[in-house]
Amino acid sequence: MSFLTYLINGISLGSIYAIIALGYTMVYGIARMLNFAHGDIIMVGAFAVFTAVSTLGMPPFIGLIAAIAICTALGLTIEFVAYRPLRGATSLAVLITAIGVSYLLQNLALLIFGSNTRQFTSIVTLPNLKLAGGKMTVSSVTIVTIVCCIVIMIALTSFINHTKTGQAMLAVSEDRGAATLMGINVNRTIAVTFAIGSALAAVAGALLCSMYPSLTPYTGSMPGIKAFTAAVFGGIGSIPGALIGGLILGVVENLSKAYISSQLSDAIVFSLLIIILLVRPTGILGKKIQEKV
Repeated sequence: MSFLTYLINGISLGSIYAIIALGYTMVYGIARMLNFAHGDIIMVGAFAVFTAVSTLGMPPFIGLIAAIAICTALGLTIEFVAYRPLRGATSLAVLITAIGVSYLLQNLALLIFGSNTRQFTSIVTLPNLKLAGGKMTVSSVTIVTIVCCIVIMIALTSFINHTKTGQAMLAVSEDRGAATLMGINVNRTIAVTFAIGSALAAVAGALLCSMYPSLTPYTGSMPGIKAFTAAVFGGIGSIPGALIGGLILGVVENLSKAYISSQLSDAIVFSLLIIILLVRPTGILGKKIQEKV
């Protein structure tokens, strides 16, 4: 029973990583840039929910909606102010800017909320599920997280494959120059991508802090790095790859903590990434990009 419990909890944690990884993989797939500030948008979303629910007394669902709106606006602002002027710049310049935005968000959170750890109130108020005649208990947060991940993946895949905006995203990801010639507004398409990724970061932040109920200005840093690892693991730029990478990462991390060492779990996760990339450099579902000479 304990193994099954660890496995389910690992899938739940992996689902959060997968939701976060979607932001990385979409932005990279379409804008060809790594938004390392994405992890801190998770933190902003969690603080938005915390403020709405614990300070202002809003219902959890309304607090989550408010956090999604705030993170969406933040994502659009970051894209417009920090990244759009660098559209033709080198990858290194964009990367340094992303790191700068990340530190900016962390320090703004420190100024506003301080460095003390806050106790986060779970947004999930459903009863826990008892299985095997009451011998095994699965928390409602775990169930809701897994369900949310499945729903988000289905909705996002459907959006990309069956809407004009989604088709524009695919076109921009294939060839930005050709998409421009076909009349697609590249800047608007990239902005929509940032908006979707930031909205998902708010959901991931709320679910993450509901599962691990503590909140600081650095809450999003390590989950953001691990989610980026999941995106690379599954094949960055691939939405199904983000799901697969996130789930594998979550399960490996949870089982490592349970059966090997909680202190070595992160090392095991990153070692696994290195091994996978040595065998398959593009990740599990990644595609090789042909360079034209």
